[in-house]
Amino acid sequence: MRPGSQGSIYLYMTRIRDVIDTAPVTPMRTKPAPLVDSFARRISYLRLSVTDRCDLRCTYCMPERMQFLPRKEVLSLEELHRLSLGFIERGITKIRITGGEPLVRRDIIDLFQALGRKLGDGLEELTLTTNATQLASHADALAAAGVKRINISLDTLDRARFQTLSRRDALSQVLEGIAAAKEAGLRVKLNTVAMKGVNEDELPDLIAWAHGQGHDLTLIEVMPLGEVDGDRVDHFLPLSAVRENLEKRWTLTPSEKSSGGPARYDRVEETGGMLGMITPLTNNFCAGCNRIRVTATGQLFPCLGGGEQVDLRAALRSDDPDGNLAKGLAEAMHIKPERHHFDISERGAQPAQPRHMSVTGG
Repeated sequence: MRPGSQGSIYLYMTRIRDVIDTAPVTPMRTKPAPLVDSFARRISYLRLSVTDRCDLRCTYCMPERMQFLPRKEVLSLEELHRLSLGFIERGITKIRITGGEPLVRRDIIDLFQALGRKLGDGLEELTLTTNATQLASHADALAAAGVKRINISLDTLDRARFQTLSRRDALSQVLEGIAAAKEAGLRVKLNTVAMKGVNEDELPDLIAWAHGQGHDLTLIEVMPLGEVDGDRVDHFLPLSAVRENLEKRWTLTPSEKSSGGPARYDRVEETGGMLGMITPLTNNFCAGCNRIRVTATGQLFPCLGGGEQVDLRAALRSDDPDGNLAKGLAEAMHIKPERHHFDISERGAQPAQPRHMSVTGG
């Protein structure tokens, strides 16, 4: 199968196993150095986008008439797998599959199964972020592949509001997917974008529902990435204000819990559940950043809010993929900025970056 093809990863993995089984024993080589940026931050977490396509059109994420990438520009499953192995070799211990919506990618379970074989062999965790519209039919397969927990985006439990926010009448499928994940034994964390005048009034009830179902929930401030229909400043809701309101109802006790990402957690004593908050605008969290992102086209972004990037697709498709991949990763560590600079305080302000969140991966 030629590089870049879109066929199943099964034959690719079979060939790889055959090569390993018949290869002569060679002396052990020096293990490549782990990824450390110029601010001495150890990079151990890869967010890997497998597609920019999505079956929803959430208003804060993309316009209704979103222009998606030509399929020929997207890395094949084989290339995504090879790239992931290269990252694991350099000390990446956690991989989150993202999109767009990763579960709309054909044969995506093949990639989960292939990467699942590295769990316990360099890879400590394999997970994904999903909108759950397709999750009911994939939950068991994900669990079988070694996925233990997943993040699910859910901004409302009201059907009409969901349809307005996502421009699709799909809440029933999402709830079915959440239930299927729980049944399959997957630990679920819900992600909710907090929006002034949109779902602000529903946040306490959404948190209570999530905790009642046994799920943690994380609130996220609106991020200024990509052009959307409307002005994000109209819906920006600082989580400091949300926390103040929640503390009138509940007791929030700071927790040392960490999911490996930027969320800071509190235990809600009255519900017994965990509440996370991601505050890219009101409380910069970059000092401990351990993450890099790779798009479905193989562009490595060292920072979600930065324009710095390295073309790993070119490296993968070059005559010396291993060597050029090593050079690309070295460059990424050098150019990773100390912090992002998000600001949506002014009406009509341009987004921090022109690319949409669905392109970079959540």
